[in-house]
Amino acid sequence: MAHETSETTAASSAVAAASSGRRSRGNKVPEVTVRFWVTKVLCTSAGGTAADLLDEKAGLGLTGVSVLTGVLLSVVLVVQFRTDACRAGVYWPAVALTGVVGTLVSDGLTDGMEVPPEGGAIVFAVVLAVVLTAWYRRERTLSVRSVDTPGRESFYWLAVLCAFALGTAAGDLVSARTDFAHWLSAVLFALVIAAVALAHRALDLDAVWSFWITFVLTRPFGAAVGDCLSQPARDGGAGLGTVVTSVLFLGVVLGPVVCPAVLRKDVTQPQEAVRHAA
Repeated sequence: MAHETSETTAASSAVAAASSGRRSRGNKVPEVTVRFWVTKVLCTSAGGTAADLLDEKAGLGLTGVSVLTGVLLSVVLVVQFRTDACRAGVYWPAVALTGVVGTLVSDGLTDGMEVPPEGGAIVFAVVLAVVLTAWYRRERTLSVRSVDTPGRESFYWLAVLCAFALGTAAGDLVSARTDFAHWLSAVLFALVIAAVALAHRALDLDAVWSFWITFVLTRPFGAAVGDCLSQPARDGGAGLGTVVTSVLFLGVVLGPVVCPAVLRKDVTQPQEAVRHAA
């Protein structure tokens, strides 16, 4: 009888999923831990310096870099959507490429259309809010622990793109309105990120707000760290150049990306599975 009941339940779940246009699969976002944020910062820095490398050394120019990264992002996202669970070797390249594209979108607005940094930050903040609102109204959740349907994943990556664009605009705003050195900008954003983490832990700041605020802020923080290493000494950097910096970040990021992929410890359990386990 128990066996028949379990089969009936499974069949009912399958029918419900089919009727809603959803296919069952695992969560597509890694477990949000310190390792997640470290890898995200590294991917952001690696993506930014790699884009500078393509622009400076390969002579592709802004248009060429935009086309190349756009094509690469499209290919990686197709692979990402086709996987049935989170795969670190696919997810993190998608994050890095989305960061580059988001940066280019922001630069296109502020530089190409000559929109002031304040205006760019406001525009992308509004767009991100609209995306998150639409996501919630359609799915009734914004939890990154339940990005387990094509619809939710589409909203997630669109929000990631907007968050990167907003983070770029925020970094440009600080750079334009202050005379901070690269290291000082990195310290500033690190302190704000720490304040958000403290508010989440001690003041019970909503997890969704905490995640997306931190996601936005880690973009300018990662860019500032990359500039600290790649920019020449006369500009306040370490003078390593884009080539060495890109290789350095790529080498460091392989640990957080490859090890979880092998050990399979970065896959978040869906919320339903967590409840049943409890």
